[in-house]
Amino acid sequence: MGLFDARVPRYTSYPTAPQFSDSVNGSDFESWVRAIEPFSKVSLYLHVPFCRRLCWFCACRTQGTSNDAPVIAYVDSLEQELALLRNTLPEGVSLSRLHWGGGTPTMMPPDQIRSLAGKIFEILPLAEGGEFSVEIDPNEIDEARLDALTEAGMNRASIGVQDFDPEIQTVIGRDQSFEITKLTADAIRARGIGSLNADILYGLPSQSNRRISDSIQKLLSLNPDRIALYGYAHVPWMARRQQMIPSDTLPRPEERLDLFDTARRLLVWDGYEEIGIDHFARPHDGLAKAAKAGTLRRNFQGYTDDTAPVLIGLGASSISRFPQGYAQNAPATAQWKKAIESGRFATARGHAFSANDHWRGRAIEALMCDFSLSRDELINAYGADADVLDTLLDKAVLQFGSYVRRTRDGLSIPPEGQPLTRMIAAIFDEYAMAQAGHSSAI
Repeated sequence: MGLFDARVPRYTSYPTAPQFSDSVNGSDFESWVRAIEPFSKVSLYLHVPFCRRLCWFCACRTQGTSNDAPVIAYVDSLEQELALLRNTLPEGVSLSRLHWGGGTPTMMPPDQIRSLAGKIFEILPLAEGGEFSVEIDPNEIDEARLDALTEAGMNRASIGVQDFDPEIQTVIGRDQSFEITKLTADAIRARGIGSLNADILYGLPSQSNRRISDSIQKLLSLNPDRIALYGYAHVPWMARRQQMIPSDTLPRPEERLDLFDTARRLLVWDGYEEIGIDHFARPHDGLAKAAKAGTLRRNFQGYTDDTAPVLIGLGASSISRFPQGYAQNAPATAQWKKAIESGRFATARGHAFSANDHWRGRAIEALMCDFSLSRDELINAYGADADVLDTLLDKAVLQFGSYVRRTRDGLSIPPEGQPLTRMIAAIFDEYAMAQAGHSSAI
């Protein structure tokens, strides 16, 4: 196996979700919520796992439905979960970020959008400068739902693009024309929503430099403020629907790297700033400002400028992060719903942080966000053992050579090594990793 063939976590958390266990339950979640500092800010993620159709490339926890009845019933349970949270939260807590993801949250009818947002803000008002973002499927949105989202306070929208090439869209089960995507982006802008995100993928079947260049140029014409350029994760052993995608049409690791670089150069040429390993942002965007200020962070949505110490996840399979650890809701909708309707939180598994988790997690996050880590910070602020840390720093240099640099204060990754950042970060991962369980590092 060559260096570019390695499979490592995306490190949107540390430890990663495969390390979670049933040692964390609803009682832990409740006690961790009660321990939130009064009058502090937290983030809230709300998961809606339904889609009108299931895209074959997607590895998210979703389920298809041809009618709105399951969605309406699910939102009723979400509102019950919010009521449980209301009775547990300390006084004066507000929201720095609210994100609705899925699935397809825009499957909710307008009246439920308004009702759900209203109930959230009754419990957790949006703090000054806070963001309310929603993932929007251009194939599953209309004027009424956009109006409802705008009235509810949405001030950042996120559109999944993946690729505009019709042949690639057919192969990955995601038909979405440029025309309908542009109509959606224009409708969002027309409502005064000042911030627009877009996701696009590299490493898709039959993708070529010409095809990805064409898709990127179409995307640039929409002028999103922030772009996530994700590598397609082909994990058919985990996401069975990906078995619909023929593996022999996927680009090799070296070709994936070339596709990424082609897209990267186009985005930089158009004035986007590179953020971490796979994000790009206009200079005015909060992500670009955070990267410059050294306050960029990593969470389950990728990179964020949110520095709130707590992220609360609501809905089936949602993951919460507290200073004490991670708590994940039951992944199956029926199991999650049963717990909520019985008047208890639906935490099914998680992970309580050890002392080592804190400093190792910070080392990985620093490399992923800043391409460098500070030895002094890890020792003095996070309690790292100096001898263990120095051994790992030496190991990184020995294993990756010129792709890393040992500095006076720790470690840095030069530009030529940055495509290998996830592999370099894995040096600091204390947990055993089954390579088959993770996506390609490139």
